[in-house]
Amino acid sequence: MKVYNFSAGPSMLSEAVKLEVQRDFLNFSNSGMSIVEMSHRSKFFEDVHNQGITLLKEIMNINDDYEVLFLQGGASQQFDAVPLNLFAKGRADYIVTGSFAAKATTEAKKYGDVVIAASSKDKNYTYIPNVDSINFRENLDYVHITQNNTIFGTRYTSLPKTEAPLVSDVSSMILSEEIDISKYGLVYAGAQKNIGPAGLTVVIVKKELMRTPMPICPTMLRYSTHADANSLYNTPPCFCIYMAMLAFKEIKALGGVKEVYKTNLHKASLLYDYIDNSSFYSNKVFLKDRSLMNVPFITPSAELDSLFVSQATQNGLVSLKGHRSVGGMRASIYNAMPVEGVEKLILFMKKFEMQNKTALRS
Repeated sequence: MKVYNFSAGPSMLSEAVKLEVQRDFLNFSNSGMSIVEMSHRSKFFEDVHNQGITLLKEIMNINDDYEVLFLQGGASQQFDAVPLNLFAKGRADYIVTGSFAAKATTEAKKYGDVVIAASSKDKNYTYIPNVDSINFRENLDYVHITQNNTIFGTRYTSLPKTEAPLVSDVSSMILSEEIDISKYGLVYAGAQKNIGPAGLTVVIVKKELMRTPMPICPTMLRYSTHADANSLYNTPPCFCIYMAMLAFKEIKALGGVKEVYKTNLHKASLLYDYIDNSSFYSNKVFLKDRSLMNVPFITPSAELDSLFVSQATQNGLVSLKGHRSVGGMRASIYNAMPVEGVEKLILFMKKFEMQNKTALRS
């Protein structure tokens, strides 16, 4: 039975990439060594590393004003690294649209004057605040957003207008749709959703922002430390970087992020259209703010939600249980999820609805 993994992360990986990994795992590039055992100082890995950076710059159209860093620690470590590196005045405004945005705010408050400029907590994070109506403070080092909210299934469809540099956590939407990097001072992303396995964190930062970290910023959290060493200051997550490089190469071969976005839009439309036209399933997110990557939904009862998850798993549709703070189900349909996987999910949803609508009536 073919399994489709709807996990929010670590997520499903491309079949083509996994097959290439399988070949290189034992003997990479006729080196006689596995990709996971060769030195990060070797010419073999140096080529992989540099190719990964070059490919990411190409598919995201990143110009020379920005540094691409391959780091560790997950996106959560960036909750501290961002203020430690960017605080010159010690002031930042945060928009809180979910759990990770709230955690980022809590960490930043340890280092300076941090204010929540807007929040959607009042409606359990089911919408994105109107960015055009937010009054940001003056003399800020940056404004921070979480661009796609993995748990609650929301996404920004327009960016805040701010004179301060915009910082965005793009972990669950990077490479799923085109973004204009010139509109950001910094973006960061954990790799385990749209890039590869857990262990790699990508940071894309404007060079002019990373040269005056706070004095208390640890050496390992300084962006300049890693930029000066081409992200090889210490042993990097070599295997994760290798897999990221393969993912970037595949996106380029598919026609770039623009083409990937078309497929993602199609997948999300299929699933939302079915939910919206069903009297059995529902999605609570405001229509204009729905995520293309994470689709939460519920049935008429918690008992049916639990039964749905159990029976879906038996049918090869795994990791559909929603986050504990939301409940219900969540289908994460990242880049590697094929259209076929979404179609299989919808077919199961139809069958489950038919079986349990009758039971509800009786």
